Amino acid sequence: MQTAQSAQRHLAMLTSAFGSDINRLFDDPEIIEIMVNPDGKLWFEALGKGKSYSGIKLSPEQTFNIVKLVASSRDFVIDINQPELSCELPHTGARFQAWIPPVTSAPTFTIRKPATKVFPLEYYLEQKGITQAQVDMLRDAIKNRKNIMIAGGTGSGKTTFANALLYELKNVEERIIVLEDLPELQIEAPDCVILRTTEDKSMRDLVKGTLRMRPDRIIIGEVRDAAALELLKAWNTGHPGGLCTIHANSAESTIDRLEDLLLEAVSTVPKRLVYQAIDVIVFMARNKAGQHHVAELMSIDGEGKFQKFSSAGADQV
Repeated sequence: MQTAQSAQRHLAMLTSAFGSDINRLFDDPEIIEIMVNPDGKLWFEALGKGKSYSGIKLSPEQTFNIVKLVASSRDFVIDINQPELSCELPHTGARFQAWIPPVTSAPTFTIRKPATKVFPLEYYLEQKGITQAQVDMLRDAIKNRKNIMIAGGTGSGKTTFANALLYELKNVEERIIVLEDLPELQIEAPDCVILRTTEDKSMRDLVKGTLRMRPDRIIIGEVRDAAALELLKAWNTGHPGGLCTIHANSAESTIDRLEDLLLEAVSTVPKRLVYQAIDVIVFMARNKAGQHHVAELMSIDGEGKFQKFSSAGADQV
């Protein structure tokens, strides 16, 4: 009871420290990111509209107070010796990343909110963020249980598009296991188990344990370390139809990025395993207007040959 009361007290204090401006942005389902720079300027990003300046400036004292309260709510310490804070905001699932002096000239933080709205493939079609040929190819890949990797840079819309593809699984009968670090993926499948990493259980641990849970499809929010090896093994040994996101600079460089992660677990990259496990690569990007779109869509065969899917269909690469 005391712990619950303490959590509620911290939440109330944090809500008060945020103030009406940040709380308003936080409650807006269209706002996905909130940023306060060292100069105090409050920026935000809205779905499909890109980044904007709110016209609001916070004092260094207010920004620092927010950072300290977030740290306190998670039983963390942030000071001159530990000037970084990276955690999940209480009761929200939002990512909170903050820095204070001496790393910066003044306190700064960024909040990335979890997705609260799923944008289906039809939305991307309406926004001209994908072609009909590409939609047909992806739906065929999902139906035939191909393994799909969604690549892109930070803020390119990887997770949002992953949710669009997961929406296609809403009526499937397969058993789906979802693994993630933070609650970002949304899926409405009737037989679904969601597991999240902790300080004691890494993504690699979760992937290994998932194989004993009779999965039909294994979904990972983001592969970023040696867990890539376990994932590829799982996808290549009777668990096709998976999906995950990964940071990369292009569709083709996704394989290079994956190989870098594999080298964290093995001394020699098992290229045959990579080519046999990955079927489709989607590369997401953001245009000048801030809209997310499918910049590249490629399939890959067991020999590492790519085939690009454009508006006209498949083109050999």
